[in-house]
Amino acid sequence: MTVLEVKQLQKSFGTIHAVQDISFSVEAGEVFTIIGPNGAGKTTTLEMIEGLVTPDNGEIHFGALNWDKHATSIKMKIGVQPQSSAMFDLLTPEENLDLFATFYENARSTEEMLKLINLTDHRHNQVKKLSGGQRQRLAIGLAMISDPEIIFLDEPTTGLDPQARRNIWDIILELKKLGKTTILTTHYMEEAEKLSDRVCIVDQGRIVTLDTPGALIEKLTKEREVRLSFLDGETAAEEGELFSNNLDSVSRTKRDGASLTLWTTKPEDTLYDLFKFTKEKEYQVEQVSIREMSLEDVFIAFTGKEWRD
Repeated sequence: MTVLEVKQLQKSFGTIHAVQDISFSVEAGEVFTIIGPNGAGKTTTLEMIEGLVTPDNGEIHFGALNWDKHATSIKMKIGVQPQSSAMFDLLTPEENLDLFATFYENARSTEEMLKLINLTDHRHNQVKKLSGGQRQRLAIGLAMISDPEIIFLDEPTTGLDPQARRNIWDIILELKKLGKTTILTTHYMEEAEKLSDRVCIVDQGRIVTLDTPGALIEKLTKEREVRLSFLDGETAAEEGELFSNNLDSVSRTKRDGASLTLWTTKPEDTLYDLFKFTKEKEYQVEQVSIREMSLEDVFIAFTGKEWRD
């Protein structure tokens, strides 16, 4: 079931066309992720959907509801964790959740939310004493206290260390188990690949591609990248490259000193042939790896830009 439909959203700030023509729909229970470089229009798109910014043109529908006629009802259906969250630093997580719960008729219990965001042990600590990851988890808890159907998370893991980031991932996956719909923006390709049911890549205010992570990678190429490092130096790598270029399964190669990188549609067959060749030549392979294509490869292919976290 479609819970959100966005049609031809546009927004400009003076001469800057932040969002030029964005359309997509989101299904109930999915994690829908918007990724793109800084200035691509991710946050502006989210803020228009959340009712914080008025579009210049376009339509936003939450089922049969829209912001013009049903603003109060929509606010009860959504939870928002913005990039800069407002919370009371001198209060504890428990007190913040209790306070926010008074804003809603059917709020979830504070005890339940503390458990969900893994802050039960820190319930009595002042917010100002929490770590960055703990504050972010509390921000998600505050967005969830109204028990919304749809939750918006705007770059919730930016600036966090790897462990704190994975704690946020656990919460997002738990929300999915609860049947919640999550719309996420992120700077991290690995995050989008691991969490998302579908990924929407935006650049310069437009959608450049949208699909499941697996489908996007599959569309890009069926090739795999194989890397070998030779103990016998550049001569072995050079001969290995000449041999590989004669294999039907190898589309291209690249050599850097004693290292050889090749792209193949049949990595197992290619490695079998290569190891047979190195054994005959008595060359020693120090390292070998096969790299799957990733969302970062998709991003570069569609935008022509290298990704930077």
